[in-house]
Amino acid sequence: MNTRVDDILAQWHAERPDLDVSPMAVIGRLSRAASAVDSRLGATFAEHGLDSASFDVLATLLRAGTPHELSPKDLAHWSMVTSSAIAQRVNKLVERGLVTRRPSEVDGRGTVVALTAEGRTVIEQALPDHLATEHGILASFSPAEREQLASLLERLATAV
Repeated sequence: MNTRVDDILAQWHAERPDLDVSPMAVIGRLSRAASAVDSRLGATFAEHGLDSASFDVLATLLRAGTPHELSPKDLAHWSMVTSSAIAQRVNKLVERGLVTRRPSEVDGRGTVVALTAEGRTVIEQALPDHLATEHGILASFSPAEREQLASLLERLATAV
């Protein structure tokens, strides 16, 4: 089976046979796969009135455990995004009533972001569908292949 990436590689080999374009085979496929995964996950999030950013914040608060609250700094750390990105996400979720923001009782200058009852309901309903989508995306891989792929992607992420 010849893919678009294979065709692109063949074009490069014909045009510039002096260059090793083999990294394009991996990066091109990785990029196409990421786009397809994002699209599938986005459709699942949309079914619950969410996007990936809002899902991430709600899921991070839920998995933090009772009382399902974190400082913006910890929320950014566990969401693996910047503090400014968290601020924008939290603002949108506060407007929707899915999280609250209040002054920290520990640090008078800081704030705490907490999951509301409505926010917990939304994430609890979205999570099983999200996982079903992820299982569907990975259905063609055996458990061992999933572990291998996760390990290879971790190595790639660490390297870059």
